Amino acid sequence: MESLSFPNTPKHKTIDLTNLLLHRTIRKKMNFTFFAIITILCTIGFTHAYESPPYTLIHTESDFEIRLYKESVWMTAPVKETSFRKATNDGFHRLFQYIEGANLNNSRVAMTVPVLTSIVPGAGPLDSSAYVVHFYLPDKFQATPPLPLPELNLKPDSWTTTCKAVRQFSGFARDKNTVEEAGKLETSLRGSGYSTSSASNFAYSIAQYNSPLKFFGRLNEVWVDVDGCESAKVAAY
Repeated sequence: MESLSFPNTPKHKTIDLTNLLLHRTIRKKMNFTFFAIITILCTIGFTHAYESPPYTLIHTESDFEIRLYKESVWMTAPVKETSFRKATNDGFHRLFQYIEGANLNNSRVAMTVPVLTSIVPGAGPLDSSAYVVHFYLPDKFQATPPLPLPELNLKPDSWTTTCKAVRQFSGFARDKNTVEEAGKLETSLRGSGYSTSSASNFAYSIAQYNSPLKFFGRLNEVWVDVDGCESAKVAAY
């Protein structure tokens, strides 16, 4: 076995060249593996296709559009918070446990998009004191959603056919920019033929479509329930 010795170095301190080269090779492979894993995860965040709630596009403007969403079932996580970001993290953490099998059926539920955070009107600093985080159930579980474990404090929510005004925006959805984008949508609706629905339980909702690992080209939306597209139901279905 070849070894590397230095002058004045005792024999018991002789450095084994083979081991040295082996360690260097392992380190290079570990670095390569780490970057490969990051690349794979980022690729998943960019390209993976998920189920999403079906809708019909009713009307389009330069800065918003009107969609008619079909009846659907969502799993929801109510959250008492004054921060949109904290509420979303808390609610999705519970929903993630649910889809990973924390339900009475022990069923794994496929990821869907968007993750929807709805703002309940209140007296909080960001016009809210409570939120509801929604997870759209895949078609496989629309008729029979797995029942969540009681400690998760989740419940299914059945939507009727719903008309929504939608504004898209990029970047990460934060406490400040979500309020700003909701305000812009409200301003746009004032000059349109669509009015905010008085029957809605939420001031507005924020839809997020991307993995946290996607840093560029992110897609978010503001959703507001509106009246005015009921006549389009016949054409849509």
